[in-house]
Amino acid sequence: MGIFGPMRDERASFFFDGPNFYSTCKHLHINTDYARLIDMMRKESRFVRASYYTPLDEDQEYNAIKPLLDWLDYNGYDVTTKATRTFEDEHGRRRVRGSVMVDIAVDMMLAGRYSEHVVLFSGDGNFTPVINALKRDGVRTTVISSISTDIPMISDELRRAADQFVDLASIRNYIAKEENDQLPSFVRKPAGEATVQKTTPRYAK
Repeated sequence: MGIFGPMRDERASFFFDGPNFYSTCKHLHINTDYARLIDMMRKESRFVRASYYTPLDEDQEYNAIKPLLDWLDYNGYDVTTKATRTFEDEHGRRRVRGSVMVDIAVDMMLAGRYSEHVVLFSGDGNFTPVINALKRDGVRTTVISSISTDIPMISDELRRAADQFVDLASIRNYIAKEENDQLPSFVRKPAGEATVQKTTPRYAK
């Protein structure tokens, strides 16, 4: 069984909720090596696509995430951004509006037409209806987040809805950069077994 669970013979599509994934990795002190990560996705499934989504403040002259997005775009990831809008609410508080959640949900449902397995890197419970809909169509589902932090990064509802749950903490050694690495590495480090939890059974087609 691979680090993403049993999917080696399945057509699999991978979806990253950028802000949620980043926050989870930050809490786990994981410096993600996206080159190693996509290499593992390709090795452990009949890889279809990896899609990364994030809001982006286009008014800023320099945005720290742009170099990452450029790298992802040139190295096998499909990148989707949505411009954010800053405004003041009725109490004068600064608010930022801009979400990629709808984009992710729509693309996940479309992926169910040509994928046997859909993998979501997010713990946001708002994706629970999408996971349930995919399962009703006979698509296997995996969510990757963490319950190893002081406060779980994944909603209990989403974790239970998916066919399986993988804790990011358990695959850290497969996806993190080597200490002091400046460039992405494709070298796989030895590690223990990933934490893969089977949840609800899949719906039959």
